[in-house]
Amino acid sequence: MQLQEEQKQSKNCITSLFSRARTYELSILLASALAAGGVWIFVEIADEVFEGETRRLDEAILLSLRNPADLADPIGPSWFEETMRDFTALGGTVILVALCLAVLGYLLLQKKRGMALFMAASVIGGIILSSTLKSFFDRPRPDIVPHSTYVMSASFPSGHSMLSAVVFLTLGGLLARYIKTRRLKIYVLTLSVLATFIVGCSRIYLGVHWPTDVLAGWTAGASWALLCLTGALLLQRRGRVETDLKE
Repeated sequence: MQLQEEQKQSKNCITSLFSRARTYELSILLASALAAGGVWIFVEIADEVFEGETRRLDEAILLSLRNPADLADPIGPSWFEETMRDFTALGGTVILVALCLAVLGYLLLQKKRGMALFMAASVIGGIILSSTLKSFFDRPRPDIVPHSTYVMSASFPSGHSMLSAVVFLTLGGLLARYIKTRRLKIYVLTLSVLATFIVGCSRIYLGVHWPTDVLAGWTAGASWALLCLTGALLLQRRGRVETDLKE
């Protein structure tokens, strides 16, 4: 009886390992496919933008968000405009770096050095990619409405939109990997997507980005986050990144 029980436990263990391996493979395949699709969409947007095909739509959306009698005045009450400035700050470099440093400190205190190093590399890589794309495309900022907040860099893709996608989606995706309850997974991922969406919309509302800048930023940032998630899955399989957050 004891031998049969041991054989049964061994069989269950092997079945569990095969099931886990299949789940990893499917997750890696899906994340890779979505990332490739995101890159393709970004290339298509860039091509349309620099052929001038999106200019009319971009202008129409920006103008629809302004008072026709005074283009310096965004539609809505003054408190809403101030709220949009608060939301746009969530995608600023200082706030995102502070958030990443806080998470990095937590991971190091948890002695999850592999995960901490991977997260830092993912975010730094996203920042470098965003700066490189901006310098390469060098699209001017919108000039048909006054800007409601200060800007310094080029317009395409939106840095706030891209970096918020990189940080929020990467952190949300990695955190969801360590949550067992499906409801909590959905909650974390929904918050990540919502934060990314709000930051991008605030950039359009404040008149500092063309809508296609934001769409391209979301696409590029989400693609990078998916590539990072794929990398995390591969490194977890090899034991170089921790697979849980427990002590």
